[in-house]
Amino acid sequence: MKNILAEIVAHKHTEVAARKQVRSTAELEQAPMFGRETLSLCQFLRMPDKTGIIAEFKRRSPSKGLINGNVTVQQVTTAYTRYGASGLSVLTDEKFFGGTSDDLQQARSYNQVPILRKDFIVDEYQIVEAKAIGADVILLIAECLEAAEVKQLSTFAHNLGLEVLLEVHSESQLEKVSEHVNLVGVNNRDLITFQVDFNRSCELAPKIPSDKLKVAESGINDPAAIVTLQQAGFEGFLIGEHFMRQEDPARAFENFVTEMRTLQNK
Repeated sequence: MKNILAEIVAHKHTEVAARKQVRSTAELEQAPMFGRETLSLCQFLRMPDKTGIIAEFKRRSPSKGLINGNVTVQQVTTAYTRYGASGLSVLTDEKFFGGTSDDLQQARSYNQVPILRKDFIVDEYQIVEAKAIGADVILLIAECLEAAEVKQLSTFAHNLGLEVLLEVHSESQLEKVSEHVNLVGVNNRDLITFQVDFNRSCELAPKIPSDKLKVAESGINDPAAIVTLQQAGFEGFLIGEHFMRQEDPARAFENFVTEMRTLQNK
């Protein structure tokens, strides 16, 4: 199978170079959102009245194709927030996931919860962009960054007041966790083969540094899984495809939360 991640990252370098020619860092820093005080995803994930779920808005993916092309950012994200999402994740990659920066800006205008910019970040310019469009958190993917790059990019984000979620898929990648990484996410989906192994989160949980908030990602389709993952030490749960592939993602999220809270209260 071809390495989809390598293809995405190669394209991202080209894409970022082109965007730099259109809009300078100095221009991004003048954006109205750039000066706003960011919200802490770590804090929101620990609020007792929230669900711990980081709910995602995603139109399509390289492995599944079109997931949902019929709903709006406003419809979906406001419902996520209304029913207790601790945070939102918004895809901004256009070529492979059908997302745009405008999707995140819309989500920001309608919601007062932390928003993760979900993209393939390879350059400090993208972090300035994230701040300028209203993001509170950036994603760094250990699979496609060296340890020195994670340290450089996470420090840069920290200095802009953004939190950092580092996504890992194996124990060896935990060596890339650095001081200014706030959250460590375990992706149950292999980014090279796109196969899902749900047990990966539970296996890696005890090995994540104790001062980093643990987030489980991908393959979470059942409220009972949240209970299991909480027992393993996870406080955040990034869920996207499960809700977005439903005809009514808002209703799907509401029903998921209702069932999850029933299980938690047993």
